[in-house]
Amino acid sequence: MLNKIKQLQTALAYTKSENYGDFAILKADILGAKASPEIADKLTNVAGYYPKINLDELIQYPPGTFGREYAEHMKLNNLKPLNISPELEEVAKRNVFALRYVITHDIFHVLLGFDTSYAGEIGVLSFAVAQNYSKSQKISLWFAKLLYPILAPKQIKGIFSNLKKGRELGEKAEFLLGYRFEEHWKEPVHQIKSLLGLSEIKI
Repeated sequence: MLNKIKQLQTALAYTKSENYGDFAILKADILGAKASPEIADKLTNVAGYYPKINLDELIQYPPGTFGREYAEHMKLNNLKPLNISPELEEVAKRNVFALRYVITHDIFHVLLGFDTSYAGEIGVLSFAVAQNYSKSQKISLWFAKLLYPILAPKQIKGIFSNLKKGRELGEKAEFLLGYRFEEHWKEPVHQIKSLLGLSEIKI
């Protein structure tokens, strides 16, 4: 119990960090977010991999490129990249799943076509569950099914529609969590989608 309290205190201390991913990865780690045993080997390619994302640089890329699409999504929704501080290297190495999912969450929104509403968020979560990333996400999805319709009654139709769409995307797509997206910012976004098995799925 004392250890958990110390971990929580550490996480709260990082809420004022310039890197917005610090609190997110610490929170995920404290809550026990871990990869499913079945996918652990698929994450070796991104172990300790967290290059800094610069939106001001990506927004300069040509229209239609992956980096430009991501930067526009982030700026439109007033979001900041969830970059990680070097001091959290130990956590990043120990919990590759928490690290990678924190960093790529908004990238998933762009590639899957889901917005940042409750309906959009449950679509991304449904996708992650279909890809079998983590048992903790299955629990989160169960709660989201109950709570989101209450929190956003006007989005009920979209919520249940995106549950289905997210599941279908997750079942047909390649394993996204182990992909080094940050090495492909300059490529056309439609090319990335095609490579990952997302181009033929209509949402």
